[in-house]
Amino acid sequence: MNLRVFKEDVIDGLQKAASIIPAKTGAAYLRSLWLKAEEGALHVLSTDSNIEFRGRYPGEVSENGLVGVQGRAFVDLLRKLPSGEITLRLDTATGNLMIEQGRRKYKLPVNDTSWFQNFSDFPEEGSVYWSGDFVQELIDKLAYCISDEDSMEAIACLSMKPMPDGTIEACGLNGHQFSMQRFMNDELHALLPQEGMLVQKKYLGELKKWLGGDEIELNMSNKRLFFRRGDKRETFSLPLSYYQYPEYNNFLSKLTAPDVATLDVDRREMIDALDRLNIFNTENNRCTYFTFNGGDVELSSQGQEVGTANEALEAQYKGEIKRIAFPTRNLIEILNHYQSETLRFLLTGTEGPCGLQGKDDPEYTVIIMPMKIVEETYYSEEEV
Repeated sequence: MNLRVFKEDVIDGLQKAASIIPAKTGAAYLRSLWLKAEEGALHVLSTDSNIEFRGRYPGEVSENGLVGVQGRAFVDLLRKLPSGEITLRLDTATGNLMIEQGRRKYKLPVNDTSWFQNFSDFPEEGSVYWSGDFVQELIDKLAYCISDEDSMEAIACLSMKPMPDGTIEACGLNGHQFSMQRFMNDELHALLPQEGMLVQKKYLGELKKWLGGDEIELNMSNKRLFFRRGDKRETFSLPLSYYQYPEYNNFLSKLTAPDVATLDVDRREMIDALDRLNIFNTENNRCTYFTFNGGDVELSSQGQEVGTANEALEAQYKGEIKRIAFPTRNLIEILNHYQSETLRFLLTGTEGPCGLQGKDDPEYTVIIMPMKIVEETYYSEEEV
């Protein structure tokens, strides 16, 4: 292998490739960054055995070839070099990769090419185009409601399912919270299988980092989900999961029952109040009480070591529920994912699911479970 590249053309892709490989743990071949010189370009490939990254960057190739190097060390070196042309050359006599830039010369050991495993190819037929910005926003609105525990199977996944009315429902669930974003995309609706698709949460962080605001190309195989930049320069793919996703309409339907209580409040005022009340939460007292009294809602919090706090907010309330409690931090996080100035709480009971909806977020619904009030200072969390 022998080629010349400009640092500014390749460093961004190299850093993306290095970010998904294990730093110290795992098999040595998983810590490898594969560099392939062919067809007038440098091809960069990396994997953690699940996620796969492929990038193609301009270069002047004198000799085709494939080498594997210790990924993070290689990328750290190139990152610290000044901008300009860099030569990458395999020294067949010593079996090392020579990296040269002007009077700077470096030598890195290479891995046996028998370690290289073929990467999945992007399926060319039937792909659809989508906004990278929208995918990032979708991950933001759903990921915090997805379980972090892989052992939880389906509820450790983002679900995306085509509906009979032509919409797509994307959902996240962890047992205590549920979020759903409905949207329209006719081409994606046709691509998705009838049963929908599941993507494990542990892959979403790297996907979000890779995504930009530009248009992306998306496709699926039986086992993998593929994303590719519009200029076809980079491909990011991850495995699909095939668990049985819970039937969430059972608790969604409770939000439309005739006896549901409603609370309309200013979102920003509530966030600020909850932020102050959170100071008075402790490990054993993690919630804020909502007490309904005429046109106001009274918020209170207490901690044995830090004291008590009470605030009243202007609100519009209709219902029979007198008092309810929610985990403070969770509620703040939920409220921050809305855009609407005013939010409506749909309260199905002191221990039943509570939905949140806003006029400027018409297709976004989050459900949070209240905390069961056992005593004045002790609470336990109920599950959906």
